Amino acid sequence: MALDEARAVGLRALAKAGVPDDHARTQIELLLDAELRGVPSHGLLRLGRIIERIGNGVADPAARGAHSWRAEGFLAVDGQRGLGPVVANAALDAIAERARRTGIALAAISNSNHIGMLGWYVERMADEGFTAIALSTSEALVHPWGARRAMIGTNPIAIAVPTGEGEPFMMDTATGIVSMGEIHDHANRGAPIPSGWALDAEGNPTTDAAAAKDGAIAPFGGAKGYALGLALELMVTSLAGAAVGRDVVGTLDSDRACNKGDVFIVMDGPRHDLSRYLAELRALEPAEGFERVLIPGERGRECRRRRLVEGIPVAEAVWNRMQALAGVEHVAG
Repeated sequence: MALDEARAVGLRALAKAGVPDDHARTQIELLLDAELRGVPSHGLLRLGRIIERIGNGVADPAARGAHSWRAEGFLAVDGQRGLGPVVANAALDAIAERARRTGIALAAISNSNHIGMLGWYVERMADEGFTAIALSTSEALVHPWGARRAMIGTNPIAIAVPTGEGEPFMMDTATGIVSMGEIHDHANRGAPIPSGWALDAEGNPTTDAAAAKDGAIAPFGGAKGYALGLALELMVTSLAGAAVGRDVVGTLDSDRACNKGDVFIVMDGPRHDLSRYLAELRALEPAEGFERVLIPGERGRECRRRRLVEGIPVAEAVWNRMQALAGVEHVAG
């Protein structure tokens, strides 16, 4: 599917839902970037729920968030139920400006909607010369190591660092072995999930994506992923004053106010040329079974470059829903 066509239908759907044009463009570009990078779990399939949440009054399409500086480098943000990327970008702009003077600034956000793929935000900051970290919590979707019930969010973390020449370094990963969005993507396509990804509602291992939606995702890396996910849950919840554990709602439903937390840290400091070191990593002889050594984020960038030319694959059900929300018919895919 042509990128411009998907963008146009998405913008029309958001406009019909009452989203101001600049906010709609921010929201749709985030979703499209996920599609371009091969992350459909955070892409256009989310559009329907965003619009449902607006219609149900739990997302305010016009809000940008209320800012309060608690300290020189600590910005508290009441998201006012705004669209996640709109609130997050406004907070990032504020702390980036502050970090140019103080060297570091942090934004802790509550009462905002799902912010999507964290890498999109930190990479923007790195393109402007900052080192950036993004953290977020979610509904309790991950089971603790050794348990059978979901009690912790997928709690992603993204980090971006300017490298001098070329593109910045960027990594973006959930602390669950996958995101729940990826489980939903498999369920929408009727595809099984790999063994070891999730448990069903009874706490038994499953490869049925539909059953996994009501169960629990495994922490990545076993006990280490569990420890990191729990640490981020406690830190973000504490800084943002957000809900914790099984009390978190609002990113997977359409009718409850979102009460998870988001934290962004932006740092401005000496610039170092790290591109030579990354080139050395890429030049290493690959281990058996690997074609080459990659830097985190490179596979997504390669996918993005390819899909900018070839277009993006969008599931038929997702595309039909988008057209219905936009009030258009028979748009070619």
